[in-house]
Amino acid sequence: MKNLYTGIPDTLDEELFAELFRSEQLRIERILSTGQTSPADGWYDQEEHEWVLVLEGRGIIGFADGRETTLQKGDYLHIPAHVRHKVTWTDPDTTTVWLCVFYKS
Repeated sequence: MKNLYTGIPDTLDEELFAELFRSEQLRIERILSTGQTSPADGWYDQEEHEWVLVLEGRGIIGFADGRETTLQKGDYLHIPAHVRHKVTWTDPDTTTVWLCVFYKS
């Protein structure tokens, strides 16, 4: 047995990614952010669909079409494969804990 909240550092210089589970069709990651964002010139354009849940903190997901979605504790979002997106803001005062589920059709 493991715990999602184990190993969360007090400070983060950069986002911290931890793969929790992987199979041929499914991948689950915990991502920790404290003010970090995606690179300004980079977009995620993934082969997999993504379902993301914010367990703690707050963040904003921006989309290439100009939309933005603010997520806070308990909010979740489905991002279909090949929908270009990135993290445009995370709370600099608290660690945002993301749970991301990537899956193939």
